[in-house]
Amino acid sequence: MTRFERALVTGGAGFVGSHLCEELVRSGTAVCCMDNGSTGTPANVQALRDSPLFEYVDHDVSEPFPDVGSVDVVFHLASPASPVDYQRLPVQTLLAGSHGTKNGLDLAVAQGARFLLASTSEVYGDPLEHPQRESYWGNVNPVGPRSVYDEAKRYAEALCAAYGRARLCDIAIARIFNTYGPRMRDADGRMIPTFLGQALRGEPITVAGTGRQTRSICFVTDTVAGLCALAESRERGPVNIGNPDEMTVLSVAERILDLTGSRSPIVHIPAAQDDPQQRCPDIARARSALGWAPRVGADEGLRRTVRWVTERSAAA
Repeated sequence: MTRFERALVTGGAGFVGSHLCEELVRSGTAVCCMDNGSTGTPANVQALRDSPLFEYVDHDVSEPFPDVGSVDVVFHLASPASPVDYQRLPVQTLLAGSHGTKNGLDLAVAQGARFLLASTSEVYGDPLEHPQRESYWGNVNPVGPRSVYDEAKRYAEALCAAYGRARLCDIAIARIFNTYGPRMRDADGRMIPTFLGQALRGEPITVAGTGRQTRSICFVTDTVAGLCALAESRERGPVNIGNPDEMTVLSVAERILDLTGSRSPIVHIPAAQDDPQQRCPDIARARSALGWAPRVGADEGLRRTVRWVTERSAAA
């Protein structure tokens, strides 16, 4: 296992990125957090601002990087990640996956650093294989409404693999499945913050389609632990990082109603185009190569998330 001295985390003020920055600082790794605030917010890393191990750089990763000092690992998380965000910022999403990935890789090459790409289960599209193994090539619409995100990540994976094959850089690819927890934005359009906000406001819970489509939700601390384990290993990947405990979207809505005590009705709205009908990771590779598996079950993770949302609302 490798102990890193200083990390660059692009997208470090985002939902997952801010938790990763916290974990790295907690473990004694200095962190340069790079973010342009398009979907993240400096408030997510406010608690780290007084740490001598933390530095914040306001920068768009699709532009040439400024001098960030010496780093021995680059975590590339910068990208809009929710349908609301990447459909609002389609070109920026593609540039974060293309130009942003190349800029991060070139920095890693120059500094002899390890480079970890935070890719996504979206590269599998609406899968015809279940559960999804890393060897599956996917079923993706390259020009559909989700394509700006899917194809940005698929290109980013191809670019990382090319740098790795050319022995230009020590690379790793993580395919992150649905992650949730504190700091998800209320209006980012993803399932759990949407359902939570609606339940707590007493509004109807809007389930897209029949609700029988499945998701596998992973609490953010488990996702971060998986990213760190992959970075510290010699594994290139791709490696699925997610929780294989599969459940329907409708059952997630029902659990949130139970945990919040809300009386909101569940209503069905039209399904989104190209919405995956089954999403569940095969994590055998993560278990064997990284010794990693999620620890936080859905009920416990949802309880923690509900508590954070209600405490934040009370303090507002």
